[in-house]
Amino acid sequence: MSGAERIIRRRPTPHVRRVGCGRRGVILLEAIVALTILATAAASLVVLAASSVHAVRQARSADSEMRAASAFMDVVAIWPRADLDRHLGDRDEGQWRLRIQRPTQVLYVVALTDSTGQRELLSSALYRPEDAHAAP
Repeated sequence: MSGAERIIRRRPTPHVRRVGCGRRGVILLEAIVALTILATAAASLVVLAASSVHAVRQARSADSEMRAASAFMDVVAIWPRADLDRHLGDRDEGQWRLRIQRPTQVLYVVALTDSTGQRELLSSALYRPEDAHAAP
């Protein structure tokens, strides 16, 4: 046997690894990490979408409540002086609490709050002259 044949027939020594054999475990680990990151990002997007839907519903509800309160306040704004005097103080009016105060003889302060009286929705000052024939 010549020296060249000995080199070709030689078996690999146990400490020599085949190329790519150790990479399989690393690739699997990288794939698991990538999927975990992707799943976390997807879950975050789902939570963001759900909170956005909730915020839109709240905004629509608040807008609807404000429109209804504004329509009611429009009606109160055209009440004559006698009706405003009759409703002085706090009283429940449907889903709201209406507060009418008269700081002067010709000025009324009207406030519309939620049913608990904690959140003021609208308020306005109304001028009503003492003379019934005078223009408002």
